[in-house]
Amino acid sequence: MAYELKLPDLGEGLTEGEIARWLVAEGQEIAEDDPLVEIQTDKTTVEIPSPAAGVVSRILVEEGRVVPVGTVLVVIGGGGEEPQDVAPSARAAADMSRGQSPGPVSDRRVRATPLVRRLADELGVDLAAVQGTGPQGRVTEADVRGAVASTAAMSGGQSPGHVPKRHVGEGRRERLHGVRRLIAEHMTRAHREVPPVTWVEECDFSRVDLKLLVPVLLKVCAGALLEFPELNARLDGDEIVYLDRYDLGVAMQTDKGLVVPVVRGCDTRSIEELRAEVDRLAGAARAGKLAPEELRGSTFSITSAGKLAGLFQTPIVNHPEVAILSVGRVAERPVVRDGRVTVAPVGHVAITFDHRVVDGARAAAFGLAVIARIENAETV
Repeated sequence: MAYELKLPDLGEGLTEGEIARWLVAEGQEIAEDDPLVEIQTDKTTVEIPSPAAGVVSRILVEEGRVVPVGTVLVVIGGGGEEPQDVAPSARAAADMSRGQSPGPVSDRRVRATPLVRRLADELGVDLAAVQGTGPQGRVTEADVRGAVASTAAMSGGQSPGHVPKRHVGEGRRERLHGVRRLIAEHMTRAHREVPPVTWVEECDFSRVDLKLLVPVLLKVCAGALLEFPELNARLDGDEIVYLDRYDLGVAMQTDKGLVVPVVRGCDTRSIEELRAEVDRLAGAARAGKLAPEELRGSTFSITSAGKLAGLFQTPIVNHPEVAILSVGRVAERPVVRDGRVTVAPVGHVAITFDHRVVDGARAAAFGLAVIARIENAETV
């Protein structure tokens, strides 16, 4: 009996997910609970195990596609036959996800991996017309490229007419997917909805161990937010919601893109406790093991890129928050102390804020409160 795996409801109000990576191929024998597919959602990846044992009969949604909850992703078992009542609609959904118009379903069942299907889509090759040379008649990458070469030869060396113009002479293209797609969507929404203003000022970091810069920033920002509640808020319709928790997001760069895990209770934790939590989250981020709940619910964000930070930044507000603080590169710079020029480790503190909620004077006062705490080493 064939088993259909549908995209499950992953909770937290999510209505769709991206197929990040298939961990199996069509024709492969798998056991129950074997890793089956990775689903990208809300800046993290969830691995879905196989709910049944058997042969992977057909993969219906290719990698990089975003589909709604309830979409049939794969058929397992059934002696290689798809469930009669599911195959036409599922195959049509797969075609539509590749940008093709649904049409009559071919009687010939094409065996091909998601990567080969993607290549065929990019090169304009009809897989149903390609004779597969792989195991069990599976169409391989070489088969697809061979079909392209044959078509070119028959057309006098010209590119096949059905290859989209966007693939000719414009360099390498890569579809937005995974974390990069989510970043693009998130930043576009923030830019569209938030009228941002950025305030910048110098700060002397002489009294801060720069190895503890991030936990110190978390602590001093939480303390200053107690005095400036409008920066620890949300805009909900025509109401401002002042939050009574201080869960701060920390922007972290990973090989897969930017993530913003959340450090909870920054107002009550010590510097050492914050350091331990930041280190734990950073390790999980680099390994791609952050849990979905570790990426949600921040009330304010900070970012610092260390030596790569530049003089200062104009960071984008992490919607639905209303403010974010960044620190530029801290370096030895000339400063005036008691009428004399000396050298001190100086960096620039920048605050971008949503001007619908936060007035410029209040944002500046908040920034000066943060700087005063850093320069006076009140929390170190």
